[in-house]
Amino acid sequence: MAKKKGQNYLHGAAILTAGVIIMKILGFFYKIPLGNILGDEGYSMFMGAYNIYFIFFTLATAGLPVALSRMVAEADANGRARQEEKIFRVALMTFTVIGLVFFAIMFCFPQWLAAEYLENPDAAPSVRAMAPAILLVCIVSAYRGYCQGNGNMVPTTVDEVLEVLFKVIFGLVLAVVFMRRYRGTPMALPMGSAGAIFGVSIGSAVSLLYMILYKRRHYDTLAAPYTAGVVDPNDVPDDDDLVDPAGKIVHDILSIGIPIAMGACILALLNSVDSKLCMNRLQSAAGFNYQQAKVLYGVYGKAQTLFNLPAAFITPLTISIVPAISGAIARRDRREAGVISENSMRVAAAVSIPMGVGLSVLAGPIMRLLYPGSHLAGPGLLRIMGIASFFVCIVLMENAILQASGREKLTMVTLITGGVVKIVINWFLVAQRPINIYGAPIGTLVSYVVMAAMNYVFMCVTLEHRPRLLRVFTGPLVSSALMGAAAWAVYGVTARALHGGGRLDEIAQLGAAIVLAVVVYAVVAIVTRSITREDMRLIPGGEKLADLLHMR
Repeated sequence: MAKKKGQNYLHGAAILTAGVIIMKILGFFYKIPLGNILGDEGYSMFMGAYNIYFIFFTLATAGLPVALSRMVAEADANGRARQEEKIFRVALMTFTVIGLVFFAIMFCFPQWLAAEYLENPDAAPSVRAMAPAILLVCIVSAYRGYCQGNGNMVPTTVDEVLEVLFKVIFGLVLAVVFMRRYRGTPMALPMGSAGAIFGVSIGSAVSLLYMILYKRRHYDTLAAPYTAGVVDPNDVPDDDDLVDPAGKIVHDILSIGIPIAMGACILALLNSVDSKLCMNRLQSAAGFNYQQAKVLYGVYGKAQTLFNLPAAFITPLTISIVPAISGAIARRDRREAGVISENSMRVAAAVSIPMGVGLSVLAGPIMRLLYPGSHLAGPGLLRIMGIASFFVCIVLMENAILQASGREKLTMVTLITGGVVKIVINWFLVAQRPINIYGAPIGTLVSYVVMAAMNYVFMCVTLEHRPRLLRVFTGPLVSSALMGAAAWAVYGVTARALHGGGRLDEIAQLGAAIVLAVVVYAVVAIVTRSITREDMRLIPGGEKLADLLHMR
């Protein structure tokens, strides 16, 4: 069977984005109900354990799969099929060893991680329940990185949807079952949270099974040994007779992946620092008791679920452009690499700015509708985090461009600096009782502004073709400002017209505001040419949509 062909990088991003939309819909039926099942206190345990997992997850999967994808893309661009196969096999063994180490830490030391690190000992059962997921996802990431390096985003999309689907089903079921099993005992919330967390491990197991089957079916030529009688010689490309030794491949994977992983781990550490610092400073400095601190951190965790939404739509593009830029550089086509970088930044701005503005403008009704009965701090937290979400997306895209261009060590410097800024601001602001939990999103906003600025300076200094900021941001900013004003006005008008405070009235008001906001943004974006006909041609079915909208 011939090797499965990949997609154009924006086609690949569109495929991944379609998967993100499905996953976010599924996630709506996971974290939103879960937050209501566990309450603010129980959700703090879930978030604490998830933040611990995310540190290990990021260390294992943020940098190494990017390195794998980049190396496979470079080998593919030069026609080195045997090298691709060797890279995958060595990466698979490397990722498995890393996964086993992280599994052992989470499974054997959950109490220490929860009590000493998170200062939330009730999260210990959740930490242990998450341990199998980290091993499974490490192995899965090797398969995903291989397919992405070949420009094929379909298996990653289907795989991630399957993972989330089974996580939702089993996570919610186990949360309810354990809550009922331990009802009336102090373990009800800790075990309910652990049940929800274990759904992640079940989803990861299904995900791994799918990727193994997909690679065997679509990449069997490369996956088979290159021995006489096993593979038809006509199916084997006449590329290099010699492949790099395993030691060199491991060295290359680690030399590329470790700086990326260490830098990206700062992002995961920011979440865990939030958990530890917030719980500590709310109690030791701001004067809240343990129960009150858990409630405040829990509602902050609920706002974080929405804050992470824009970044989820940008991540597919970052995944897709790494092999595209790396392949262009391997072919010594610097101009194409520059065009891809600027177009990617422009698309990221066109997606993230309106989403951030929408979260900020409609923070109150969104939090009241999704999390009724939660702490009153929720809307204020989301307003700040909506603004911060835009800078998060820009940092993610800048990181991907620098990493694909071989400047991964610079992203580590940026992220470490941003992490220090975050810690300092958290330490001082959360300790102020009038500010309390609001200090955490303020720290997030400032830290990402610093990171975005530093990354752009690095891009200007090191890259031959840097994105032009006016071309990237002007159209989306104008379109989003008008969209935000329209959403705010429509929500206010409908609120006065309906004269109601019920849930159905809230849904109608919010729905009307969102619909008009989308229409206004689309019209202004087309008029200002923030989105062009050429852009639409790069996504599946985009040209027909451009004809329908009379785009030039």
